[in-house]
Amino acid sequence: MSQESTVPGEVVETAEIPEPGAVTIVVPTFNESANVRQLLHQITEAVPARLPCEVVFVDDSTDDTPQVIEKAAQDCPFPVTVLHREEPVGGLGGAVVEGLKAATSDWIVVMDGDCQHPPSLVPDLVATGERANAGLVVASRYIKGGSRAGLAGSYRVAVSRGATWLTKALFPRRLRGISDPMSGFFAIRRSAVTAEVLQPLGYKILLELAVRSRPRTVTEVPFVFQDRFAGESKSTAQEGLRFLRHLAGLRAASPVARMVGFGLIGLTGFVPNLLGLWALTAAGMHYVPAEILANQLGVAWNFVLIEHLLFRERRRHRRWWDRAGRFALLANADLVLRIPLIALFVHQFHLGVLSATALALVTTFVLRFAATEALVYLPRRGAVKPVRESRTARRAE
Repeated sequence: MSQESTVPGEVVETAEIPEPGAVTIVVPTFNESANVRQLLHQITEAVPARLPCEVVFVDDSTDDTPQVIEKAAQDCPFPVTVLHREEPVGGLGGAVVEGLKAATSDWIVVMDGDCQHPPSLVPDLVATGERANAGLVVASRYIKGGSRAGLAGSYRVAVSRGATWLTKALFPRRLRGISDPMSGFFAIRRSAVTAEVLQPLGYKILLELAVRSRPRTVTEVPFVFQDRFAGESKSTAQEGLRFLRHLAGLRAASPVARMVGFGLIGLTGFVPNLLGLWALTAAGMHYVPAEILANQLGVAWNFVLIEHLLFRERRRHRRWWDRAGRFALLANADLVLRIPLIALFVHQFHLGVLSATALALVTTFVLRFAATEALVYLPRRGAVKPVRESRTARRAE
């Protein structure tokens, strides 16, 4: 259960935010104790005089960040709330979703806790959204007047630009009009997003919002990415891998994309299958049992990729061993079904062997995809609550 602390005052076990303002500023934090006092000072200097506000910190820290926020908030002329999560499900993106659910204002501004996003821009984001009747206003580093100056080093610049290019290439329609989909600084109308449909993974929550529930009207304002006030960036190689997994999951959200991905993953499964067959026959095993065993390597390979790239958000419906067993059964049934189908096409429909084999491959592929989705990854009939996996598994997701 999230513990909410409204400061100044005592800690209370409630999800309500006192004194709703014209804008709710949501700040996800992870070990930012050296930055939050400065951030609150900047917000105090820039926002309340132009726009009534409240601030919601959603904190996943393992240091004293919540206590530092509580102490610093005593000098703030606006309500400050801390939602501390014992389990950081979904990473920074999951924290933002919690903040969206807790917000009470019509406008919600999401920004980082390291002072690289200037609070002085918050009123402009909201005002631009009102003038344009927009549902989403993105603070962009890549339009006239914006700058990525705060990115430390050529490596981070290259990674940022590469990630931007990749996401826009994968989602050209849904990201039309957004020059900086990697931005973590934006304003969104509370009515323009349904938090329950979001499935964040890692720190790129704007991409999640834009792809799954993008408002009809989107506009941008330029901003200069500032230097970090204190501490070090939380961007790591592990976060980069989570980002790639997130991209794959978003791209596979439609049934057609999932089917294409399913087929491509199936093709890659031939590599471990053939390597296993070569190793087993070279060791002296007869080719028939060797083929059966080698096929299991391909099945295991396909299962791991499909779990992480296509059906990540549906894994909670069944335990992993249940999913693995069902997947293996369907994959091996494909071999059993294919031979009778080939015989049927040859003898009853008078197709050539090659044509019959190709048609059988397509038929069993479509059937296996449909069966995998229906029997492995859809919720069980009558299930009320999702299956809870181990703490380690939930953290990894």
